[in-house]
Amino acid sequence: MIDILKTMAALSIGYLLGSLNSSLIVARAYGVEIRTLGSKSAGLTNALRVLGKGAAVFVLVGDILKGVVACLIGLWIGVYVQAGDAVDCVSLLAAAAGAVIGHNWPVYFNFVGGKGALTAAAVMFIINWVTSLVSLCVFIFVVAATRYVSLGTILACTFFVIISLLPVFGNTIYFHATSFTLALIIVIKHRENVKRLLSGKENKLNLGSRGSASRKT
Repeated sequence: MIDILKTMAALSIGYLLGSLNSSLIVARAYGVEIRTLGSKSAGLTNALRVLGKGAAVFVLVGDILKGVVACLIGLWIGVYVQAGDAVDCVSLLAAAAGAVIGHNWPVYFNFVGGKGALTAAAVMFIINWVTSLVSLCVFIFVVAATRYVSLGTILACTFFVIISLLPVFGNTIYFHATSFTLALIIVIKHRENVKRLLSGKENKLNLGSRGSASRKT
């Protein structure tokens, strides 16, 4: 019972940290409501295109930092489970999931947030850096080849789930459930991007100067 309460506490703390949506906070410091501009997504890509590189750096650091802090708290709470030879820290997994859920549905911002990809990447690096590094390579390759951030994100998180199933990584069912849930959330949050990709209307990444607020990500 104590372990369940600790795990729920980790989930709650992760959620509250994740709800500190960096894109919304930075955009408001710039005097704009980013959920009304560009793709209307409160995430890094939209911040880059609407606000520019300087603002995007703050969003990048903020979204990564809150995921890392949530995971460290989950590790500190220290609820572990063992399944055969595999061992996972379920309080870490709960805090990681909470951070991504909070980013997407932040309690401080009327439950309208971003798409969770960056925060998910940060927490999964803490949980399993080897699998995450391989998935990052997939993301970089896809974006470099196509300049579609959404496509790279979807393929990278899907690839993460697939390769994490390999026995060599020694993950428990709790890890698989968490990674699948996070990947599913990210794919669902990118459903409009998928529609635009299929119709050929998805905008490509432009690393030039600050973009027009009317563009979509």
